[in-house]
Amino acid sequence: MAEPSSERHHRVLIVGGGAGGITVAAQLLRARPGLDVAILEPATVHDYQSGWIPAGAGLLPLASTHRPEASVIPPGACWIQSSAARFEPEAQRVITAAGEVLRYDALVVAIGLQLDWGRIKGLPEALGQHGIVSTYSRDHITATWAAIRGFQGGTALFTHPATPIKCGGAPQKVRYLADDVFQASSGVGVNTQVIFCTAMAKLYPVEAYNTTVEQIVARRHIDARTLHNLIDVRATEQVAVFEVSEPGGEPRHEEIRFDLLHVVPPMAAPDVVASSPLAITGPGGWVEVHKLTCQHKRYADVFALGDVSSLPTAKSLAAVRGQAPVLVANLLARLDGRALLAHYDGYTACPLITSFHSVVMAEFDYTLQPVSSFLVDPTKERWSMFLVETRIFPWVYWHRVLKGRLHESRFLKPFAPLVRALGLARREP
Repeated sequence: MAEPSSERHHRVLIVGGGAGGITVAAQLLRARPGLDVAILEPATVHDYQSGWIPAGAGLLPLASTHRPEASVIPPGACWIQSSAARFEPEAQRVITAAGEVLRYDALVVAIGLQLDWGRIKGLPEALGQHGIVSTYSRDHITATWAAIRGFQGGTALFTHPATPIKCGGAPQKVRYLADDVFQASSGVGVNTQVIFCTAMAKLYPVEAYNTTVEQIVARRHIDARTLHNLIDVRATEQVAVFEVSEPGGEPRHEEIRFDLLHVVPPMAAPDVVASSPLAITGPGGWVEVHKLTCQHKRYADVFALGDVSSLPTAKSLAAVRGQAPVLVANLLARLDGRALLAHYDGYTACPLITSFHSVVMAEFDYTLQPVSSFLVDPTKERWSMFLVETRIFPWVYWHRVLKGRLHESRFLKPFAPLVRALGLARREP
């Protein structure tokens, strides 16, 4: 890293120009036009990562999942095209990779997370070869779906790691869509066994949705194995090695031979965060914030949201939409010397694509109870929610989320009593 070469000050500094950073910047400037807001982001391309799996499966044009970063920077915000090299919260400053000192009155960390491919032995050099694929890399999306469509049968193995991951339902989305492709090919002699190995104790962390997922897995005859954590890939042999946790016993190793292996890598906070004073003590290295206010537990002028935060809920775009208004309200209160009164309830969601015509819109909060923005039973597979995920949400992302607009559920909730009275919430659209 270069030695500090210059210095500037901003009222609010946002580190990260992904969904979280841009959303916060847009909402800050809507709430307080003219506020001095700077966004530190090195990338020239902004990705709609939620669209990668639908795009790979042919449900969206892949080109529609990215735009120039310059096009999403909110008017009035200052874009600093560099990355953070060091956080110095005691001095209220961030040092960039270019050696510039950025001082702030309030800091928002929205830097996302990193994919730790190297934590699985043999994986980094094998990805893209010997039937080993992943939709978690933009560079491998097209090749992944080409491998799925061209699969000639055998064992198709899908994994879920032991760490928190962004879009926790994604490992299952790709599995269901791939299974649809395999079943469509079965009439021409393709015989496939689908195995899903997850390091988690359940297929889904929320019991009501776990029940739904278990029913889908049983209906599809998918071999689901819990407490199986992928630790090694012997690519040329096409063998995956798992550490299997035995309740009340010692872990053991299990080898599974595959013809196709879809890997979801372990994930953690970026090294620059994990090695900083902002990080929690323990696995992950996430920015340590209060679960209700998004404010750092030790540095009152620091806030965080999204994947990099320690907020104890699923890491998703929907979570960002629940967190951003709370963070913005509390950050402005901090700047004004007022009490932080806004509270985040843990809202998050995962549009769980279960086929080429159905989605379970899994929404929940800190209580781990289902909630619904759409006034329907969210535990059911629905074609209407499939249309929302593949047709409506991409437009919402580019034209509402990144523009700082609030969650659309506020338009629907006033109609809840009418929907309940008519019994519409129980009907399949």
